[in-house]
Amino acid sequence: MSMTKHTPPKDFESAVAELEATVATMEGGKLPLDQSMAAYQRGTELVRFCRQALNEVEQQIRILDEANTLQPYSDQDE
Repeated sequence: MSMTKHTPPKDFESAVAELEATVATMEGGKLPLDQSMAAYQRGTELVRFCRQALNEVEQQIRILDEANTLQPYSDQDE
């Protein structure tokens, strides 16, 4: 089994689209075992990329109050 290094997705949306296509292909049940394993590995890479992207965005919009609870984002000055 070859360990191919995949190119990272260019953005979140392309990662989700590739992940959806990969899942659909795997659910079709027609891939040989080695291709299924490669698709699974790629899928885990894509999920990891998406989680990281979501975490980064969440950090950008997180606003904590004094009690350290997450507050809804608002761009209005208080």
